Amino acid sequence: MEEVVVLIVGAGPAGLATAACLARRSIPYLLVERDGCSASLWRHRAYDRLKLHLAKEFCALPYMPYPEDTPTYVPKKVFVDYLDAYAEHFGIQPRYHTSVESAEYDEGEGRWVVATRDTAAGTEIRYAARFLVVATGENGVGWIPEIPGLDSFPGEVLHSSTYMSGGRHAGKRVLVVGSGNSGMEIAYDLACHGADASIVVRSPIHILTKELIRFGMTLVQHVPVAIVDSLIVTVANFIFGDLSRYGIVRPKPGPLRQKSKTGRSSVIDVGTVGLIKKGIIKVFQEVTNVIGKKVEFKGGEERYFDTIVFATGYKTTVNLWLKDGLPEKDYPNHWKGDNGLYCVGFAKRGLAGISMDAKNIANDIVSAEDLLSG
Repeated sequence: MEEVVVLIVGAGPAGLATAACLARRSIPYLLVERDGCSASLWRHRAYDRLKLHLAKEFCALPYMPYPEDTPTYVPKKVFVDYLDAYAEHFGIQPRYHTSVESAEYDEGEGRWVVATRDTAAGTEIRYAARFLVVATGENGVGWIPEIPGLDSFPGEVLHSSTYMSGGRHAGKRVLVVGSGNSGMEIAYDLACHGADASIVVRSPIHILTKELIRFGMTLVQHVPVAIVDSLIVTVANFIFGDLSRYGIVRPKPGPLRQKSKTGRSSVIDVGTVGLIKKGIIKVFQEVTNVIGKKVEFKGGEERYFDTIVFATGYKTTVNLWLKDGLPEKDYPNHWKGDNGLYCVGFAKRGLAGISMDAKNIANDIVSAEDLLSG
């Protein structure tokens, strides 16, 4: 049994940010990671053309801004390099190949007992931690919805986490299921590489430009959100026109209000809308059935495809090892549970939300330690 003050699970941006904040407050910690590197999602499960969807001033981790020459919208490789520099700057050394199998609070000892497995050596290591920080994020494993007949599809079925580039899909008929930022960008990437691309748009979505998002996030710090939302939507409608004829409608809540209430982000256009208007990317409603290579859609349409890409998000795996589950509190108190349990990166507020969580957690642990020592 190895005793630690704070055990952080997950060495993605959330875990690194928390470790840095604890280091700044001289709180001892141990950071464990199941993979063999930090930020494995960004290194190995993000498509090549990915850039951060928000401007860099909204995407820096605590206490370390981006270098001045960093592009406004940070490319995937540059972001990974930033995370490596961040870990080096704060002396963060995760314990890799350490998979958490169970975590349970011991009332008698006042400690979290965490069982892990060193997947390289095949040995079990147990920790006793005063505080436990879940920093695995919401993107644990890719989620593919159940669709009648999908198992009859003879072509390739993949999740967006394994999609890298449209190059190997050139000339193929590819359906992207999911119209969030990943889905829209993957459809664009496929079309640019010569694939016959289609996308499923089930629900109303806000489509904006990066500049509009940046403008709105800056203005909302000084102007009521309702006014900012109204202005953003008016400008977006002027830029994109009426997209309802193409199967895309806007939600009633404005983009910033929707993000605040539901955590759902607006789609930032990278050129997809232009290709939809030209008919290069086709838009379909919800998939109702799959029969071989034939896909049937709500409304009666049907098409044949060679590949289906599911950009349908992720589900967390925390419930598999954390006995009592994550704190069930609404924002802004979502990050703190009972008995020294914390979570970071679960509020659907991106890197800015991660930074806020990490700072709150470090401050709370310092207060708790001072109380115990006093």
